[in-house]
Amino acid sequence: MLGVIGGSGLYDLPGIENVEAVQPQTPFGSPSASITMGTLNGHDICFIPRHGRGHTLNPSEIPFRANVFALKSLGVTHLLSVSAVGSLRDHLEPGTMVLPDQIIDRTVGRDRTFFEGGVVGHVGLADPFCASFQRHIQHAASRIQQPLERGGTYICIEGPQFSTRAESQLYRSWNADIIGMTAMPEARLVREAGICYAIVATVSDYDVWHESEEDVSIEVVLRVLAANVERGKSLVVELAGTDLPTCESDCAAAPANAITTHRDAIPEDRRDLIELLTSRVQGPAT
Repeated sequence: MLGVIGGSGLYDLPGIENVEAVQPQTPFGSPSASITMGTLNGHDICFIPRHGRGHTLNPSEIPFRANVFALKSLGVTHLLSVSAVGSLRDHLEPGTMVLPDQIIDRTVGRDRTFFEGGVVGHVGLADPFCASFQRHIQHAASRIQQPLERGGTYICIEGPQFSTRAESQLYRSWNADIIGMTAMPEARLVREAGICYAIVATVSDYDVWHESEEDVSIEVVLRVLAANVERGKSLVVELAGTDLPTCESDCAAAPANAITTHRDAIPEDRRDLIELLTSRVQGPAT
């Protein structure tokens, strides 16, 4: 089943039928908002606004673990994140949609793993996105003639403040291509949950490095956000009407292969969590 996490400006999806709003309780508290379940373009889908309805959560307040745990418990196997980002490259102009394939994590104060409290696990994160799912998204974009820049590195900062000029130039020197505040620890947790993951990042600004462009501010972001959100919605609708791809890298096996704690040593109160993370969840029949 397809899950969608909406970023800034994307708080609902058009055309969802058979709608049910659910608010799963998790070992990590409540998700950002109630999760919308229903059918879109003939297939089951789950949707959650990352920042809450009305955008009430700053990036560091997002309950990332609760969001991912809840989506996994509802049967999500493929998770698409739609995010607003700044550009660190001339050719990635505002309005560009990017499908990054790498992340640099500069967050400092967020819960970043499910494996704790007596359970140790080390998932591989060399390639943080599912290549099979990314190709599938790219094909969907081409069918609706939506340009999509494939590849690039997303640098994730803590926020909620934007970068200094020195930081922006530093990130460019690291060959980062886009900058945002929400890819981490989301990507880490999704891999620990055994879910195929991809980000479609929509560029809203040039951060603060570009000498001939206006510095990023919330006014600059909001100016281009509406059009970006509509492009993101169109892509989600197209994607929702397809059969999701078989994962060639077997993302679903990642959590089970990561655990180093002996099964008999796993604390009783962690066993339900580990069972869910390591299960190969199948979405409801469509």
